[in-house]
Amino acid sequence: MYKPKMKLTTEQMSILEGKQGETKAKIMETIVRYGDIFDAPELVKVTHGEGHLVTSFGLSLLKPVYRVMDQIIDAGLKVDDGFTMDPRPLDTENVPYNLLDKFINKKILYGAQDRYEEQLTKVGLKNKDAFTCACYFNEVGNKPKKGDILSWAESSAVNYANSVLGARCNRNSGMIDIMGSIIGYVPKFGLLTDEGRKASWKIIIKTTKKPEPQILGSVIGIKVMEDVPYIVGLDKYLGNELTDDVCSYLKDFGAATASNGAVGLYHVENLTPEAKELGDKLLLKDYKEYIVDDNEMERIYKSYPVMWKNKDKEGQLAFIGCPHLSFAQLNEWTDILVANLKKHNNNKLNIRTVLCTAPGVKEEFIKTPKYQELLKTGATLTCICPLMYTSNPLTHSRRLMTCSNKLRTYSMARFYKIDDLVNELTK
Repeated sequence: MYKPKMKLTTEQMSILEGKQGETKAKIMETIVRYGDIFDAPELVKVTHGEGHLVTSFGLSLLKPVYRVMDQIIDAGLKVDDGFTMDPRPLDTENVPYNLLDKFINKKILYGAQDRYEEQLTKVGLKNKDAFTCACYFNEVGNKPKKGDILSWAESSAVNYANSVLGARCNRNSGMIDIMGSIIGYVPKFGLLTDEGRKASWKIIIKTTKKPEPQILGSVIGIKVMEDVPYIVGLDKYLGNELTDDVCSYLKDFGAATASNGAVGLYHVENLTPEAKELGDKLLLKDYKEYIVDDNEMERIYKSYPVMWKNKDKEGQLAFIGCPHLSFAQLNEWTDILVANLKKHNNNKLNIRTVLCTAPGVKEEFIKTPKYQELLKTGATLTCICPLMYTSNPLTHSRRLMTCSNKLRTYSMARFYKIDDLVNELTK
């Protein structure tokens, strides 16, 4: 039996010793070993029982994952409070695929999707539509409270939960998330501790206008990497209340810090929960400063590579919504596209455009008149992860467009500022 370095309670030790079954012992050992790597002194209880799993795609190569899931099912274990998942990889109705795409995706790339979803249902998947990277949306319902301890792994969801909601979660890996949710404990280190949530960077915003969230997040993420930033001056543009529009901004900003860097938590002075409560007490004594102005924003933006083979040609497919768009953003994007088509005396978008959102948000949005307005532009609405679309190697030769810094980072999609992307789509 593995001898832990950390201190375990009598109950935790009995699980590790196998007194509650071999599979549960293996799960506990995995969690304990994980904590010992980071010198965690103990395990703490997961207080937000609803899990969120990052591994939502049934890649044929993930055979070890399916074997572990079978062991969990055979042992009769599950996440008691249920869990949500990152988005599904495929939607042949609303996303363009040719016949070869469909064959590769269904038979080769994601050939285990159906079997995997059957496993997920047995282990505690909340419902058949619980697939989104933004599980904290009100329409989805997996929204932790301030101070809650989580066992999540999705980088943008962890970032949002820590920063905007004030919950506590480390940037865990896939499968660690479900194991922590099943066992009900996670190691106490990093962002689960008061000290680990303090900022080693003071970021001073000196832009002349409200900075685009995806670019600002990229600028800060590239600079601080995995450290915690304390951001001053952004409240000038966002105010001091977490409205729907502000939360949408912080969602996109945070996802960029997490993907262009490895930020799991940020504080915005006078706005985010811990910053409103503690202010600059969140700054470590030896913090570093970084000024972000218009020139720095433009410098980072111009450093993004264009990976298209034919860089001067027009784009072929645009994805908007990575992370998934909120209800407020769907309304805003519809208004923007409609208004700009009218401005250019155009009826339809020039380029196939796909907006991505959570199933629960889509369900509410299609009840509104805005949905028909969006469809009239030629755009479609999906609930997939656009990153999973780009996993198919056939897409690498296509000229994909996006205003998502996360999608740009993990694919060959070309990044556009929002105004530039809208102009390309509607001119």
